[in-house]
Amino acid sequence: MTVLLALLVAVAALTGHTWLNAARWLRRPTDRPDDVDEPVAVLLPLRDEATRVTPCLRALLAQRGVPGLRVVVLDDGSTDGTADVVRAVAGDDPRVTLLTGVAPPPGWLGKPHACWQLATRADPDATALVFVDADVVLAPHAVAAAVTELRAARVTLLSPYPRIVVATAADRLVQPLLQWLWLTFLPLRAMERSPRPSLAAAGGQFLVVDRAGYTAAGGHAAVADKILEDVELARAVKRAGGRIALADGSRLATCRMYDDWPQLRDGYSKSLWASFGHPGAAAAVVAALLLLYTAPPLIALGFASTVPRVSMVALIAYLLGVTGRVLTARATGGRWWPDALAHPVSVVVLGWLTLRSYHLRKRRRLTWRGRPVS
Repeated sequence: MTVLLALLVAVAALTGHTWLNAARWLRRPTDRPDDVDEPVAVLLPLRDEATRVTPCLRALLAQRGVPGLRVVVLDDGSTDGTADVVRAVAGDDPRVTLLTGVAPPPGWLGKPHACWQLATRADPDATALVFVDADVVLAPHAVAAAVTELRAARVTLLSPYPRIVVATAADRLVQPLLQWLWLTFLPLRAMERSPRPSLAAAGGQFLVVDRAGYTAAGGHAAVADKILEDVELARAVKRAGGRIALADGSRLATCRMYDDWPQLRDGYSKSLWASFGHPGAAAAVVAALLLLYTAPPLIALGFASTVPRVSMVALIAYLLGVTGRVLTARATGGRWWPDALAHPVSVVVLGWLTLRSYHLRKRRRLTWRGRPVS
């Protein structure tokens, strides 16, 4: 019973931290920004995105409040006609530049190299760079709002996290864990104030950086071989003396990351090992998550008819864990009912994906978009 009470207290504390982050410390860019009076370059790396790039690019061309907007698109070795789709959508719009990328040299992964090519070939007058992935669709005011928040927060790098669109059961189980993990375990206010590179987070789907600070940090060249190039770029900014911030971008952007379970499974598998580092650390974290969030409902069911007091304490612990998911969903525009009730199952799936990530990396079988990533 003592162990169970300790578990209850731990879950309660983590859920309280989730509430504090979501209610007090999470930045929320305005959805009615003033016009941005600085030149901005939006950078869009593409590799085999012919079926997804159209809504993304149309949304970029519909941006309002950024008179100095330029869009630079890089076709990174696509074989599905991505460049032709870009030309068809952009037409003769003078704001759009389409580049043909070159293969990454030794020591570079594909995504950092594509981003680096974009950054180095963007309009030299642009003082803010906005990196956007092809699966992101921006609201008409999104770029103006994000750049406005970057300047208001006085940070070098701002990561406005999009609202993740979920369509399948796998989406609903796994995708909400992204926001839940950083809202539950990352002290947002301390992250902004602390110069420690280890205390950093970012999402590469929609990333806004001050160009001078980006250059001082070494840009994507400083993270050339990193699978989590977004997080590592945030750390590089801190090492260079800059500041970073996360924001709720659910009113600014939506993102459908994966179309089906194989894509989702492989997408997480390619990078989870890099999130945890040493396998021992991963094992410890996964074990703790299973103990805190999966064990309580099992205990509640197992002792319901024999030791009601134990069952009740375990049930409260389970409901507190569910509350954390609800708080996260409501703070980031996500779906919470009835998905949050399956939070213990989500944690089990995360554990399996982590195990698979390390297994495939050990056998050098991790690939993405036809390129090895480890």
